[in-house]
Amino acid sequence: MVKPQGFFMKELILASTSPYRRDLLKRLGLPFNCVPSQVDEEVYKDKILDPTELTQTLAFEKARSVADLHPNAIVIGGDQVSLFQGKILGKPHTIESANQQLSMLQGKTHQLVTATCVLGPNIKEAWVEIITLKMRPLDPEEIKRYVEKDSPLDCAGSYKIEQLGISLFQEIDCFDQNAIIGLPLIKLSEILRGQGLQCP
Repeated sequence: MVKPQGFFMKELILASTSPYRRDLLKRLGLPFNCVPSQVDEEVYKDKILDPTELTQTLAFEKARSVADLHPNAIVIGGDQVSLFQGKILGKPHTIESANQQLSMLQGKTHQLVTATCVLGPNIKEAWVEIITLKMRPLDPEEIKRYVEKDSPLDCAGSYKIEQLGISLFQEIDCFDQNAIIGLPLIKLSEILRGQGLQCP
């Protein structure tokens, strides 16, 4: 494809190797690269106890670490935590832990805190979306079957809402359901359009 004279497409970078965020960003139809950030998340988790501040800080630091290496690009950073009764839930990593998390969440309400940061030569935008989710009552056999089928071991809260996990819920309250998966596309697409990136 021959670009018109004077045409310049800003480079877009997702500061993540998350397959979930990558697949979400693909929906905007823009070319982009994925570059992993070099941020040690555990350092920040040890220092920052407030979940909203933690996610905001990590989203910014992830974007900044990549933007420093690509100063002419627009870089997107993101972070997310799952909260239950004020405590952060980590990724389960094992089937046993996933079963335990879902047993704790079933029949109750919890929150997801999703932070996003966009950095570039002429932009610094950051925001947080908080999603409230109510899980339906689940018996141990339902939980076991779900974990076996969806294998949500790399997901905080132990569910993949974009797959079979949607069947676990009674109510979801949020502005942008994409934020549940990790990247709020409604506001992000507005910001990128403001930077001259057409989506679509």
